[in-house]
Amino acid sequence: MASTAFQDQFRDHPSFGFLDWVLRGIGQVVFQNNPLSGAVILAGIFYNSWIYGTVCLLGTIISTATALFFKADKGMIKDGLFGFNGALIAIALVAYTSPNFTTGAPPNLYLGLYIVLCAAFTAVIVPAFGAILGPHKVPGLTMPFVLATWFFLGALFSFTTIDVSNALKPTSPSDFTGPRPDYTGITWFHGITMGIAEIFFQDNWVTGIVILIGIAINTRIGAAMALMGSTLAVVTAMFYGAHDEAIRDGLFGYNAALTAMALGGMFLVLNWQSFIYTVIGVLVTARVWASLGVFLEPSGMPVLTSAFVFVTWLMLLAMNGLPGLIPVAPADATTPEDNLRRYRERQRK
Repeated sequence: MASTAFQDQFRDHPSFGFLDWVLRGIGQVVFQNNPLSGAVILAGIFYNSWIYGTVCLLGTIISTATALFFKADKGMIKDGLFGFNGALIAIALVAYTSPNFTTGAPPNLYLGLYIVLCAAFTAVIVPAFGAILGPHKVPGLTMPFVLATWFFLGALFSFTTIDVSNALKPTSPSDFTGPRPDYTGITWFHGITMGIAEIFFQDNWVTGIVILIGIAINTRIGAAMALMGSTLAVVTAMFYGAHDEAIRDGLFGYNAALTAMALGGMFLVLNWQSFIYTVIGVLVTARVWASLGVFLEPSGMPVLTSAFVFVTWLMLLAMNGLPGLIPVAPADATTPEDNLRRYRERQRK
């Protein structure tokens, strides 16, 4: 109870409340409704690049402020649920328009205004997904970010004031042909840690570890699931002979880490059935990422977190037909530990 009180002490503060909501928005990218988790994750991003850290903060502020302006659900705003898509789209737009993907480049005026519009748009369409998926008790996840990024990145090919980078092209199988690669310890280590960092488009293994710490501040089970998801994705990629560079860059791990967190205690009460269900989801997500890269390659659009969204949606929609699974409604989801505690309390009554 004491930790919860500390976590929420600025949630309704007249002066610092908005900052609290913004930090929660950054944490909510990885399902953490905790401003301290968001602050640690933001610090990890700044460690890799002050540019990415700044635009992450900007995108979250714009999307949160947009929700406030249109008088969206105040509880959702305070929980950061309007902010996380804005955080991701701001980073993505800089990453895919910069010559150096690793650190990004400061946006010019045109891109700055583009980011503001895109971040605001994600806040507008969050309720749209709520209207579509709400009756099924399935969250919108990062789909507002994915759709908005595809829309606005694609439009850049028609404009001349904002350049697109060479990174704006998914990996094609033809890029990675040849004999089965030799994997090293670096493949394992970077593949797992970078897989977590790439959730926020960060090519830095230290950032990946800091993000994992940020998650663990709020939930140890959630951190363990993120680590498991990224690890299983690396195992899958190696087993089937994926390219060493793609593994080391964390490309297989970031969607799988998100799927593991979503299914492994967040929207399902954690038991043996849901744990095995989560493992299946992770293994599928690693393959869906590779498959979507092929499908999207002609359009030049990146996969982003779409593999995580599609797999998680399908597996959550299947819950009603699988009574061994215990669903947690999005409005009630907090942390895996708290979800499990509340379920056990109901069972004892």
